[in-house]
Amino acid sequence: MTKEAGVQRRCNRNRKRSKRRCIYCPVHGCYLDSVSKKYALFADSPGQLQERGMRRRNALILVASKTAVPLEGEWLEAFWCEQCQEKKWYHVRKRDRNYAISLAPPELWQQAMGVINSQGNPSVGEFTRRQAKMVGFQGVKDFRFVV
Repeated sequence: MTKEAGVQRRCNRNRKRSKRRCIYCPVHGCYLDSVSKKYALFADSPGQLQERGMRRRNALILVASKTAVPLEGEWLEAFWCEQCQEKKWYHVRKRDRNYAISLAPPELWQQAMGVINSQGNPSVGEFTRRQAKMVGFQGVKDFRFVV
């Protein structure tokens, strides 16, 4: 074995490492750095599945059998753009080895798994929500004792 053959084999071996995802800023075209975890998306209505190319009948059957259907290859993720100098949330769609990104609309957050509702739990009352937001123990002021 020659020395050149050994070097060639080593280079090929190093090329098997995972590469960075090719996700670029839609405004500047520079590489985007991920700054959050991926939030997987799901569909809970037949219309959402039909938008992604599923036939109406199949979508109705699937939603009737399952309450939520995970969407393969779609998620929400935050990225940092060096040129914009800001973090933005994007809806990412992976097709083969290509990624298509678009700014995440607010209604898409309702389809994300593991996301905390920004308005809070709707079953919690206003008093409990206010008490939970208090930093110190000043909660006694909310209770007015009548003597």
